[in-house]
Amino acid sequence: MATSSLSLDSLKARLRRLNFYGLLAHAEEILTEPWLERVLAIEESERQHRSLKRRLSNARLGSFKPMADFDYRWPEELDRALLDELFTFSFLEQSANIVIIGPNGLGKTMIAKNLLHQAILRGVSARFTAASDMLHDLAAQDSSTQLARRLRRYTSPAVLCVDEVGYLSYDARYADLLFEVITRRYQQHRCVLLTTNKVFGEWNQVFPNATCVVALVDRLVHRSEILTIAGDSYRLKEAQERAAQRASRRTGGKKTRRGS
Repeated sequence: MATSSLSLDSLKARLRRLNFYGLLAHAEEILTEPWLERVLAIEESERQHRSLKRRLSNARLGSFKPMADFDYRWPEELDRALLDELFTFSFLEQSANIVIIGPNGLGKTMIAKNLLHQAILRGVSARFTAASDMLHDLAAQDSSTQLARRLRRYTSPAVLCVDEVGYLSYDARYADLLFEVITRRYQQHRCVLLTTNKVFGEWNQVFPNATCVVALVDRLVHRSEILTIAGDSYRLKEAQERAAQRASRRTGGKKTRRGS
């Protein structure tokens, strides 16, 4: 008859993690039961599946292309070694921020979403938000109590991705709210993954009337990896190629009709 290979200590630890306190009380009695390993494995697998599903739902990632579709040859500037290093996720252990800087259409959001997705698969809680969505959401709270509650939405995940800082300009109130999110996460040693089309010297254009911009940038970059991408928009390139293909098909069709 098959017996369990579990030690008593490891069995008790697994039962505690699963909150199986009834079985825990009888751990010595059930230690050698042949069904024990299978039951524990099924329960642990199912909980891991539910946990992953919950983390993916909470992250609000939406649709995105995998990194296999990223054209590394297109950007004029891209530190491939740093990008590959980011996907080792050592920044999670170091509680480091990631800032991706570059013009529109070069894959900043694509990279950010893939990093977030892979972090979630590794068991990390995460949330993705456009900068404008987060700041509008926080600014809409009517009281300090409601604001404190809503701030937890953006400060509690292990990784927060704030996408597209710099595409719109904001008043001082919005700058203060972003500062509050970044500061709380800085104090809690939780990662921020941020994409922007503005170098930090231009952030006073994003928050033109704010006094906290220098302090905001200081907290953001103190523990950070900065990935810079430069070049022409890949989306514009794809649009131009599609337009050229349509024009070619139209031209080809006209030649065929004239020749028939």
